[in-house]
Amino acid sequence: MRFINQKYEAVIFDLGGTLIYGPTWADYTAAAREMAKVLSAPTEDFLKLWFEQSGGLGTGILDYQTLNKQVCEQLGIDINEDDINEAAVIPCNVTKRRVMIPREGAIELLTYLKSNDYKIGLISDCASDLPIIWKDTPFAPLIDVTVFSCSAGMNKADPRIFRMALKELDVNPENCLYIADGIRQELANASKLGMQAIRIYVPDEIEDTPLREKWDGPEITSLSEVLNLLGE
Repeated sequence: MRFINQKYEAVIFDLGGTLIYGPTWADYTAAAREMAKVLSAPTEDFLKLWFEQSGGLGTGILDYQTLNKQVCEQLGIDINEDDINEAAVIPCNVTKRRVMIPREGAIELLTYLKSNDYKIGLISDCASDLPIIWKDTPFAPLIDVTVFSCSAGMNKADPRIFRMALKELDVNPENCLYIADGIRQELANASKLGMQAIRIYVPDEIEDTPLREKWDGPEITSLSEVLNLLGE
C-alpha cells in the first residue's frame, strides 16, 4: 500500500498492540490475584470488584492505591497502608517487565522517523504506572509528544485527546498519520478529525474484546510498512 501525493509531517502511534505487543488479560488477572494475596482479601471477590471499578484508572479518577483501598473497604478488610503500597507496585511491575516490550522494528522505525525530522507522537490509554516508568523506556527519547489518558482525564473514545496531541505537535490533522490496533473507536475518531488512520492488524494477537472497533479502512501487518505509507 502506498499513499502518493501526500506529505505527512507527523506520525502519532498508539502504544499497546502497536509499538508494543498488546498486554493480555491474563497478565493483569495474575497481578490482581497477587494484590489480593498481599491485601489478605478473598481472591474472587477482590477480582470481581477490582475489575468492575478499574475503568477509573485509565482516566485518572483512580490510582492503584486508591482503587485497592476502595475495594478493601467494600470487602470490610482492615487497611494497612504498607500493604496497600506494596500491592500497588505489582501491576506497575507487570507493565514494566512484561508489557513494555517493543514490537519488532518499533525502535528502528522511531529512530528513522526522528532522524528524518518527522514529528512523533503517542496517545495511550493507560493507568498512572505508565507515566511513572516512561522515562526509563527505550521509547522516551524517540517520541516528541506523549498524551496519556490518565493524565488527560479521558481515553480515546473522546476525540479531544487526539486534538491535544495534534496541538502539542503543532501539526494539521491532514498532515498526520495515526497508527493503532483499533480500540475504543480510536481509528474512527482520528479519521473524523482528518488524520490518515491506519490499523495495524496481526491476526494471531487479536483478543476478543467489546472495545475493539470495526474497521474497513487501510491496514498494515507490520511496522515496517509505515515507511511505504510515508512514501519513503
